Amino acid sequence: MEKNFDVIVIGGGPGGYVCAIRSAQLGLKTACIESRGTLGGTCLNVGCIPSKSLLNLSDNYRKAKKDFSEQGIEISDLKLNIKKMMLSKDKSVQILTKGVEFLFKKNKVTYIKGKGEISSPNGVTVSEGEKKTTYNSKNIVIATGSQSTSLPGLKIDEKNIVSSTGALSLKEVPKELIVIGGGYIGLEMGSVWSRLGSKVTVLEYLDHITPGMDREISNEFQKILKKQGINFKLNNKVNSVKIDKNKIVIDYTNNKTSENENVSCDKVLVSVGRKPYTDGLNLKKVGIKSDIKGRIEVNNKLQTSVENIYAIGDVIKGPMLAHKAEEEGIAVAEILAGQAGHVNYDVIPGVIYTSPEVATVGKTEEQLKKLNLNYKVGKFPFLANSRAKVNNETDGFVKVLADSKTDKVLGVHIIGPHCGDMIAEMALAMEFGASAEDIARTCHAHPTHTEAIKEAALAVDKRSIHF
Repeated sequence: MEKNFDVIVIGGGPGGYVCAIRSAQLGLKTACIESRGTLGGTCLNVGCIPSKSLLNLSDNYRKAKKDFSEQGIEISDLKLNIKKMMLSKDKSVQILTKGVEFLFKKNKVTYIKGKGEISSPNGVTVSEGEKKTTYNSKNIVIATGSQSTSLPGLKIDEKNIVSSTGALSLKEVPKELIVIGGGYIGLEMGSVWSRLGSKVTVLEYLDHITPGMDREISNEFQKILKKQGINFKLNNKVNSVKIDKNKIVIDYTNNKTSENENVSCDKVLVSVGRKPYTDGLNLKKVGIKSDIKGRIEVNNKLQTSVENIYAIGDVIKGPMLAHKAEEEGIAVAEILAGQAGHVNYDVIPGVIYTSPEVATVGKTEEQLKKLNLNYKVGKFPFLANSRAKVNNETDGFVKVLADSKTDKVLGVHIIGPHCGDMIAEMALAMEFGASAEDIARTCHAHPTHTEAIKEAALAVDKRSIHF
């Protein structure tokens, strides 16, 4: 195998493989190192893709069990085959990871299997079992992603006390599931098992779920999830998680009252965040600086403190999102090819793929207040949207935040059906500096869910038509 390259990317996740493909497209001799054995990183293997598969399948089951009969679709002897559901999920993952491998071949990216260690500013040593091989490169890109974190003293065994990885592969539906952490991942996985029949309780340290989200959306989201059967114990600090015979007992303290309580369950999902995965990269030895949170420090060109070494994705600051990593991967490839690679961090959407979905882009109301920016708010409920009404999916609303003087859209927050797809319209609008008036005067097809966006834009100036 060739050992000299223009670019070596360490990590084959969304950021890494996209960076490798784009680098090769731009004529750079490129290699990508991945230790997992399959490409796609956490996202394709044990994250975004398998979780979305289970979210879709479990929602289909819920609809068949609870909604269809009211709509004139009667099903008898409905059964859940969890083994088949997991096989369907695994098949989707396999097809997509193999697809990335095909793209490497198509674009002439050299795929190196093994664990990479930066041995010098221009060298990467790859270990595969006992075998070690050193490769040379003009530039190195670190794209090693992140890993789940836990609480002090709490050991994740992926059987009874699981991370998101274990929660994707449970062999049976737990009677009672406790989710520690009320963020994106915990609520998505909690929704999956709740739909399949588990009694789910979310234990959260803060007094609200989805920290960092627009608070009005967060509060509405919690109400909807509660209506669906998910219980919430907010403002509580977990002290210990112990296995007692066939049950898991969680001891926690109420932050307001300082009273100790406990709750028992069959399985515990620990979803308290993720941290950069940089183990074994040899960062200090080659002079790469990290911050106190373990994130690699980079400049606006995504360069580390070593000029020819770059870092992207979850190992640097910013939201730990696959699409953010992809944008950074493309930016680095274009910078290395002498182009003007750039990422607009103000317009990175975030989506929670529950039912209904939650989607957001730009600033929240809380952030605008903190920045002392004057803004206007336009809202429109899906209850008044004809497509949502006929589809029996009327929960939620669209919220548009625009500058009081210029009318420029500053943020959009949606809770409702299909909003993970709908948010793209607003991300594009914001990328081009659109005003609420621009959105309001854009013709939207009828009947569609996206009409709610137009109506919310109209509502910014109190001229919504259908509400």
